[in-house]
Amino acid sequence: MDYPNDEYYSDEAYDTEATHGISLSDNLESDQNESYDGRLSDNEPPIRGNTHKSTPLPLAVSSSHTHSTPSHFKCIRGEHMGSLPSQSPHKHNSAPQPNPNRPHRIPYSRRDHRQRALEYQTVPNLLSEVESHNYEPDESEVWRAYVTQQHFRNRGQWWTTGKKRACQRWAMTFLIGVIQAVVAALCNFSTKRLSRMKYDAVNDLLERQMYAGMADDDGGGSGGSTAAGDDMVMNGDDVNPSSETQHSHAHTDIDYLHAFQSPFWTFLLYQLVFAACASLFVYIEPVSAGSGIPEIKCFLNGIDLPRIVRVKTLLCKVMGVTFSVAAGLPVGKEGPMVHSGAVVAAGISQGRTKFWGVDTSFSKYSDFRNDREKRDFVACGAAAGVASAFNAPIGGVLFSLEEGASYWSTRLTWRAFFCAMITLGTMFTIRNFDTAFGYAEIDKLFSFGEFNSLTGEHSNFSIWELLLFGVIGCLGGLIGACFNAANEALTLWRMAKVNHSKKRRFYEVLVVSLGVSILSYAMPYVWGRCTELPSDMQDWNNQEKNLYTEYAMPYVWGRCTELPSDMQDWNNQEKNLVEALVPFQCIPKKEYNEVASLIFTDADTAIKQLFHFRESGEDDSSTFSSAALFLFFFPYILMATVVYGIAVPSGLFVPSLLSGAAFGRLCGHLLHKLDHTSGTFADSGTYALMGAAAVLGGMARMTISLTVILLEATGDMQYVLPLMLTLMAARFTGNVFNEGLYDIHIKLRSIPFLEEEVPAIAERYEIVAGQVMSKTDVKCLRPVERAGVVYDLLRSCRHGTFPIVDTASGGTLYGTASRSMLCTLLQRRAFGDPGVLSESAYTPNDPDSPNNNGNNSDISRLGPKRLSPLVQWDTIERVFPRYPTIEDVEMRPNDRNCWLDLRPYANTAPFTVNETASIQRSYRLFRTLGLRQLCVVNHNNQVVGIITRKDLLPEALADSLIRGRNAQNRGENGNGEQGDTHEPDETESLPILS
Repeated sequence: MDYPNDEYYSDEAYDTEATHGISLSDNLESDQNESYDGRLSDNEPPIRGNTHKSTPLPLAVSSSHTHSTPSHFKCIRGEHMGSLPSQSPHKHNSAPQPNPNRPHRIPYSRRDHRQRALEYQTVPNLLSEVESHNYEPDESEVWRAYVTQQHFRNRGQWWTTGKKRACQRWAMTFLIGVIQAVVAALCNFSTKRLSRMKYDAVNDLLERQMYAGMADDDGGGSGGSTAAGDDMVMNGDDVNPSSETQHSHAHTDIDYLHAFQSPFWTFLLYQLVFAACASLFVYIEPVSAGSGIPEIKCFLNGIDLPRIVRVKTLLCKVMGVTFSVAAGLPVGKEGPMVHSGAVVAAGISQGRTKFWGVDTSFSKYSDFRNDREKRDFVACGAAAGVASAFNAPIGGVLFSLEEGASYWSTRLTWRAFFCAMITLGTMFTIRNFDTAFGYAEIDKLFSFGEFNSLTGEHSNFSIWELLLFGVIGCLGGLIGACFNAANEALTLWRMAKVNHSKKRRFYEVLVVSLGVSILSYAMPYVWGRCTELPSDMQDWNNQEKNLYTEYAMPYVWGRCTELPSDMQDWNNQEKNLVEALVPFQCIPKKEYNEVASLIFTDADTAIKQLFHFRESGEDDSSTFSSAALFLFFFPYILMATVVYGIAVPSGLFVPSLLSGAAFGRLCGHLLHKLDHTSGTFADSGTYALMGAAAVLGGMARMTISLTVILLEATGDMQYVLPLMLTLMAARFTGNVFNEGLYDIHIKLRSIPFLEEEVPAIAERYEIVAGQVMSKTDVKCLRPVERAGVVYDLLRSCRHGTFPIVDTASGGTLYGTASRSMLCTLLQRRAFGDPGVLSESAYTPNDPDSPNNNGNNSDISRLGPKRLSPLVQWDTIERVFPRYPTIEDVEMRPNDRNCWLDLRPYANTAPFTVNETASIQRSYRLFRTLGLRQLCVVNHNNQVVGIITRKDLLPEALADSLIRGRNAQNRGENGNGEQGDTHEPDETESLPILS
């Protein structure tokens, strides 16, 4: 059956796809191959800037047509978003030639440096499936009928659908907070259990080795160790290596490892086994690697990354980070907790999981299965994740607002606050269950310890020291910038050499773990001296005592230091921390190794040691010397730089805090040395807190949320102004050199993330929507179309949205149709009989025909008559987000000529922008509303192009601007090469803008 008017309905629109490569793989490849390298190929059609003439886009029709269509009637891509362009060859086969008349290149910062990463992906085949969320519902007739039906049911009812939905929403928010708290508690308990098992085994062997060496010395008649030997005999059970009282707890769990009889090999075995287990979970689910914060930021920005919020990802992430922290790698649990909270929220809100095949009834027919509701729940889950990691509910809400969600509302603030509150309350209950819900033990919650004023009513710092805190903030910003730059370069190398193979990623984890283990074990030996423990601890608190007795870092330091001998002015917390100090190759209960005390212990304990061991005047002892702090800080932050990016779940909050605390305490210690410990400067613990904030702020570039998180963790409001000043200085200094680490990794993975601010190039130059829109690959449909046409269209491309145009009015925009809706209709065979409408009655008459009376036939002739059975809106959306694909559709030969009436399902109120609109307005409209695509129309409301997320990236804007300027220069240059003065006619389409 032929169309009388073949100008709009020729099948060449499909035939040209085979020759021009508009298939799934080629379309993605062409998107990736269009890179901005600052120059143009001469064989590309020029752009006239703002003076070009746009023409209505053609339709794609059935293959029964034999008439030819002009080659410019290719269709624009819809909403499919692949990865950003790489430096592969241009999509045109001819190689680009240098243009002597090419104008100067428009600068774009860091463009060329990151362009190399675009050929590689951290997770294979992940970005090829990236699409945008659709936060605005399609206002179709079936949707309006569904809403009207709901209102009709609620007439005269007190318990309306809206109230029921609100109660379910709050109930699910409550459930998200409880489950996330349980997940965090289990992860924390398992991590400490595994770490304690490892350290007990190593420390037991270290003590045996040391006692054996002492016994050999005594047997050899060495008089130098007589006093120590007598002391060991006097202490009896405390030091006897054969004492069952001291070692029975270790024998029950680790006797099978004692066959090595070597602390180093035992330590190395534990490290490698735990690291291998962590990497194994990433091998099972690759997207569980890393912290997960960049992925959640992208998800909340409107990007639908595959498998990011799956239950399988949650299990691999939580169990993987448990083993990676236990493996002694410089990683933390905080970032993965944010990711786990987001996955829990997504799973609870949707009420279904593909991993277990569960589909709960409470959300099966509800209105929660859409991108808008899912986004809001994920934002609440991210806040709950921060609350479970730091016990900072307010900071969690602000983190979700500042770093996470791109779309926020007051109602969402209350829900996120409620979710974080429930998370904190649940964790508080779990950790204090043994008190029978009596008085809560605050020290069981994660915190930086108890910060008190050391001078009574005065603060721990002077006003003039705020300048020093600002300097520390600048230094922390510089350290963070160096960290980010080094990790970026290392990530580029990993993308090129390692990440394309799962086996290579696994082997890399083993190699890195081996290096970290050797370095960690060697550092206490390098130190090589012991420091005496304090002998008087009656005034020390329990926290300080505990920190002095545990084992910390290893062999590079190699020296033992005596414990402080005068602690009558120390509080109980400081005295408890003494017990956590590690006697690595030192006499237990009498000496400790300064470097080992920061390595062979939990990162939380090491941070508390750096924060709370006092050093402010001539009467205070130096618990950690400058050399020990430097020896720990430099290798540790170097290891953290290498580790972040390997195939294990990992976070950077705690490693940044620990390295920053060492850096800040080093600064405080040096200041006291310059002042001869006369007490002019604040205690070193205050400088350690400022250093921790500076390094973390320099790495992540967070300000508001990080300030509140640190305040909630310290519990001392006297540090509000110093923390604010330090974080602002760190952010400003770091931004001079590069971006935050999470933003860097987002760009390295070529994810089309839209920042809040309009790109700077759009502010400096005049760019309009007509210059950046995609025009040459738009595919359009008619309101009533053949089923075979729709099927062939969906098979030939992977666009997410298709404009529907009214042919009678010259191709004006009638609405849009989503790919998921079209696939659902085809799968349900919702089309009418082929004979219900003739092609001649539907297609406009030939204007040259003698029978033409000037009244073109169109869908207005059909009136309200429906040509196909109606599918309800809730039936279409019930399967969200796993809509049927075109591969699931079976098109029978007899069904190809059936009519598919798209009028009831078309979004008749799509968002549009005129082609002369500024790019600033288009950008704000697109990002603020969270659109999936934006139709560009001319003054006649005819579709001339589509703007998608990728078209609004800075690279695409720079590319479109340089193309327009070059085209204008070629048009004005009369002496240019052949083709330089070519101007497109009214029917010529613009090249696709990547």
